Amino acid sequence: MKQLIVFIKKEFLEVFRDKRTLLMLLGLPIAQIVLFGFALSSEVKNSKIVVADYSKDVVTSQIISKISASKYFDVEQSLRSADQLQTAFKKGIIKLAVIFPDNFSADLMHTRKASIQIVADASDPNAATTMTNYVTQIINVYNAELDSASGQALQIVPETLMLYNPGLTGPPNFVPGVMALVLMLVCTMMTSVAIVKEKELGTMEILLVSPFKPLYIIIAKLTPNLLISIANYFIIILLSAVFLDLKVKGSIVLLTVDSILFILTSLSIGLLLSIYAKTQQGAMMGSLMGMMLPTMLLTGFLFPIDNMPIVMQWIANIVPSRWYFIIVKNVMLKGLGLGSVWKETLILLSMCLVLFAISLRKFKIRLQ
Repeated sequence: MKQLIVFIKKEFLEVFRDKRTLLMLLGLPIAQIVLFGFALSSEVKNSKIVVADYSKDVVTSQIISKISASKYFDVEQSLRSADQLQTAFKKGIIKLAVIFPDNFSADLMHTRKASIQIVADASDPNAATTMTNYVTQIINVYNAELDSASGQALQIVPETLMLYNPGLTGPPNFVPGVMALVLMLVCTMMTSVAIVKEKELGTMEILLVSPFKPLYIIIAKLTPNLLISIANYFIIILLSAVFLDLKVKGSIVLLTVDSILFILTSLSIGLLLSIYAKTQQGAMMGSLMGMMLPTMLLTGFLFPIDNMPIVMQWIANIVPSRWYFIIVKNVMLKGLGLGSVWKETLILLSMCLVLFAISLRKFKIRLQ
């Protein structure tokens, strides 16, 4: 028993001496609980919606007040025309609209039945379904209160309309996310491993003493990965159109240009990872864990970013795949042009130039 206790004590000392292992054992569960408990939630909160009240009577005012008082919605403005409503949905300003027709209260009192139209952006079917259920629940509660107060059987019927994805199918939501995830992982992993491999084999020194400049070496390493990633992009587009019946509604040229820009940004990240990685295994783990989790959690692919704390939203802004995810949804699903995605395109271009410049500079310093 004394020998066993000594060995157990030795193992405890080794664990506490290894700060990285101790941080992983104690810090990782805490980080996951905090992250998934507070930051990542499928619940919809403070969603931007608009109300188009063409009736402007007592009943509609009471319903609007109840919707505004809910923690789930943030009523932004009141639209006066269908064109304004369509533009707001295309630009992503709103996620849901509640429309009251003319003579709503009069129809309800005379015919004992009136309809409310609920229009939702169903490019994210989960969020659209959740928001429409929230509004429907509020309307049903008010309808029950109105029946009790008036002593009559009055019926307020919510009529839902799902834009961009009427069938609430999965492909319009997961295809843009899969595109961002696949291109990000393939680009970063291939680039980081390809350069670290030269370091491990000791052939990087041979390349450096050759007549080629370091810039040429980098371009030569990136070019095959760039072409393979572009081929992956076209394969995803083709499979989506043929097997999932999800065609590009907007400009295929614009989507291709932005995709190449995103691929170059991802390659720059892989190049930057390769500078600090010492082994292929370390480079692969860094690109897999460092890129897969942010792409899945901080792009709006699985969890709404608007529901996250402000700090998490700031962190999400530096993830390139978030902006590419927005571009793919707007161009591929909504059919929008450059005028609606110029900001995201400019952000990707800036990230690409900055990351490539930093990677190139650090690469030269490390190789000298």
